[in-house]
Amino acid sequence: MYRLAIKKLKEWKNKEDRKPMILMGARQVGKTWIMKEFGKNEYAKVAYISFYSAI
Repeated sequence: MYRLAIKKLKEWKNKEDRKPMILMGARQVGKTWIMKEFGKNEYAKVAYISFYSAI
């Protein structure tokens, strides 16, 4: 499952002045999947932090 988002994430990665990444969006659209896939393919180590709150 390759998406246009992978291309955008690679562009972000290659920027010299990039800022930290925060993915936000509707539920169940593939945010977690795309981030894990990108991390697995582009970096040796990845930190995944979920700020999900069930309040």
